[in-house]
Amino acid sequence: MAEPIKRKDFLWIGWGALATFVGGATAASVRFLVPNVLYEPSQKFNAGPAKEFPVGVSTLWFKKQRVWIIRTEKGIYALWARCTHLGCTPNWFLDQTRFKCPCHGSNFSTDGDVIAGPAPKPLWRCQVEVVASGDLVIDKATLENRPGIRDKAPYFAEV
Repeated sequence: MAEPIKRKDFLWIGWGALATFVGGATAASVRFLVPNVLYEPSQKFNAGPAKEFPVGVSTLWFKKQRVWIIRTEKGIYALWARCTHLGCTPNWFLDQTRFKCPCHGSNFSTDGDVIAGPAPKPLWRCQVEVVASGDLVIDKATLENRPGIRDKAPYFAEV
């Protein structure tokens, strides 16, 4: 037959449970006060002098920033190299003048519009700005892919 719990032991168990609860609540409160911040590099970068980009698609910032810079007769814009289907990185094919996703076969025009494949939307255009010094500043945090809106500032800059 098991020995009954003594009153003194029962009180120690109660005080221990209370101390555990108070300690846990204090730890949770202190953790709540500590900011939960994810430190990532800025999505904004200086691409260099805007006038130095030739007409056509520039892959200068493709590897470092995952961005293509496209210059036309009218101006300049930047496409984020991320397929709108599943987020793969498309490649630029100069001979076919199109971007092709290697994973599922989506094809995009130089405007970013879907030509073929399972991608549901056009490629995203990044915010571009030609600053007073003549440099092209690209912000990948501000994106747009709706025709009409993407063809105007701040997603298209006249050079």
